[in-house]
Amino acid sequence: SPDCSFTCHYRCRALVRLDCSGPPGVGDEDDGTEQALEKDTNVDEPSEWEKTELDQAQVEQRIKEYNSQINSNLFMSLNKDGSYTGFIKVQLKLVRPVSVPATKRVSTLQPGRTGPRTQGVKRRTSFYLPKGTVKHLHILSHTRASEVIDALLRKFTVVDNPRKFALFERSEKDEQVYLRKLADEEQPLRLRLLAGPSEKVLSFVLKENETGEVNWDAFTLPELHNFLRILQREEEEHVRRLRHRYARCRQKMQEAL
Repeated sequence: SPDCSFTCHYRCRALVRLDCSGPPGVGDEDDGTEQALEKDTNVDEPSEWEKTELDQAQVEQRIKEYNSQINSNLFMSLNKDGSYTGFIKVQLKLVRPVSVPATKRVSTLQPGRTGPRTQGVKRRTSFYLPKGTVKHLHILSHTRASEVIDALLRKFTVVDNPRKFALFERSEKDEQVYLRKLADEEQPLRLRLLAGPSEKVLSFVLKENETGEVNWDAFTLPELHNFLRILQREEEEHVRRLRHRYARCRQKMQEAL
């Protein structure tokens, strides 16, 4: 696509589903200001509205205030059972590639059959999501953060384990960015309502789930084999550079002699 600069294998083009609605708007992509702010990021800083509780009347009033402040038709609606629905915007800031399914059709001859039989072989391919990818989701007030992650992965037909990803709450205050990883049970639409529509006050970001320890059980066997191959290549390249460096030193010493 000329708008999002998405790149994939030619044979995988029909398998990829991305909503490219045109050139990204203001604030969709990182700029110099964003990068400068990110240098002072504080992770897991508690938000002011994290423990705020609202009764039914307060929820109704907050929804009216929220709808009066937005400049689009992405309104929130109060349901008869006391729950409410609305939209959240999630920016995907993934630094590693994601996997999508790919099916290769092959012909095989089965015993007792006169003609070839087409059989599907399950495969997967990996690609990088374009920088600044944004998705709007219509969710319920009781939709959990883990369910939002699942929905995003389904939208982009990503087959990676959901535990590899985490939903973050992002806010800007005093020229500093604060990031807090949402727990699985937290309700993003409730946070959106309490914070209001301002993206600077609150926005949602999907990132890799950096826990400090790698959960190897979340990876498939082909992925683990790929990691081993990558490690072997990196080790071989490191050894090659060391040998080259020592060879250069030996050469310089011999020239000096």
